[in-house]
Amino acid sequence: MKYDYDVIIIGSGPAGFSCAMQSSKFDKKTLVIEANEESFGGTWINSGTIPSKALRETARIIQRFQSQFDDLSQEKAYQHHQMQELLKYKNETLKSKNSKVENDFKKNEVDTVRGFGVLKEKNTVEVTSKDGEKTEYTAEYIFVAPGSNPLKPKGFDLDHNKVMDYTSVLNLTHIPRKLLVIGSGVHALEYATTFSNLGSRVSILNEAESFLPFLDNEISEQLFKLLEKQKIEIFSNAENIEIDTNSIRNTTEVRYNLRNDNEGNRTRVIETEHVLYLGGKIPNTKGLGLENIGVEMDDGGNIIVDNDYKTNIDNVFAGGDAIGFPALASASFSEGRLASCNMFGIKALDVPPEIPFAIYSIPEISSIGLTEKEAKARGYDVTVGRAYYKNITQGDISNQQDGLLKLVFETENLKLVGIHIIGERASDLIHLGQAVMSLGGDVRYFINHVLNYPTYSEAYRIAAFNGMNRVYKAGVKYKKILKNKE
Repeated sequence: MKYDYDVIIIGSGPAGFSCAMQSSKFDKKTLVIEANEESFGGTWINSGTIPSKALRETARIIQRFQSQFDDLSQEKAYQHHQMQELLKYKNETLKSKNSKVENDFKKNEVDTVRGFGVLKEKNTVEVTSKDGEKTEYTAEYIFVAPGSNPLKPKGFDLDHNKVMDYTSVLNLTHIPRKLLVIGSGVHALEYATTFSNLGSRVSILNEAESFLPFLDNEISEQLFKLLEKQKIEIFSNAENIEIDTNSIRNTTEVRYNLRNDNEGNRTRVIETEHVLYLGGKIPNTKGLGLENIGVEMDDGGNIIVDNDYKTNIDNVFAGGDAIGFPALASASFSEGRLASCNMFGIKALDVPPEIPFAIYSIPEISSIGLTEKEAKARGYDVTVGRAYYKNITQGDISNQQDGLLKLVFETENLKLVGIHIIGERASDLIHLGQAVMSLGGDVRYFINHVLNYPTYSEAYRIAAFNGMNRVYKAGVKYKKILKNKE
């Protein structure tokens, strides 16, 4: 062999992990370089997807349990549960997942090395260990997946006690009575609803003009009704944010202004116990030596790749957060796998452009395809079908009656162009609709096929009938609707 390895992978997050697994299945000699001395998985396992969802799951379980009993429904979770109990579950989940990743590397004969990898040449990576020892490794291909890190806030500092970020919030010693979340993205909603369901009084300070504007308008309406029900306040257009401690009142004071304020740009104050800052993230591309070999990056430091996840350097590929949008763990798994297929010239099925996303709030939100507004803007003649959780038997049984499943489909041929869900198990439910869309199906699938009952999937059948009724009233005979169209 001309090189030490067929492929060297920098980073063991979802993109790096999947690239390593796929390469091993091709019988390629693979090396994974991980800078973290204690664990694999990067943000995915250690401070992002897995731990935040583990904490959220405990809050969801508590919420579901308490909602079943009138005498508990008005009580706060912190009256019965300690934060250390919730974090124990989170820590056990992390330990288990780390062990599984490490075992997968061993089972598939993937070599691993701890240290910081830097590209010296297009086929050479130098790894510096914790002790400062430097070792060079060579490979025919390089896959760069270093992940990302949170941006630091402007105007105030993080002390990781009163003012926390993505990482330090996962080490809280107690459930806060009051929590202010600063952020405009999905993580702000996820943590806000998680702590709200643990009993915290939560507010969101949103620096953007609107909150999650990409959501379908009806899903957004449902969301704000649910936030009002949970007593979560959102203050948008916030700027000039400053944070101080009021030692007399023993609180943390957050001062801010509102853009386009009709009250003379007055300073507003929120008193809270803790602040959770969830700003944007930047790719971990600095210091990797990408400039040594001329890898092109955009102004934000994201690595530029083509449809095969190849950079402008013919043997260097990249994936995950380091290449920017969509920066989802779900997408990163596919990016790493496809990069491996492409670098070794093995044909793989293309991933459809429509990929689902999920927001792991309480309740969940998930979507795929076009919103109703987007479809109409593109010139589609669309009809919508709706199913509210309050009309679903499983919603009654589980006492989860807040939610909506919305189908957007073409009126003429009934083809699905978008699915939008807010409610319990939305992140799982979306995949049934995704499969029908991907295979070119239409809303009649949900009418002509038997679905288990009672399940949340019943919402698809109800929404399909609801949409069909609208088409029928538009002048299409119902008996023609149920027949297959040529």
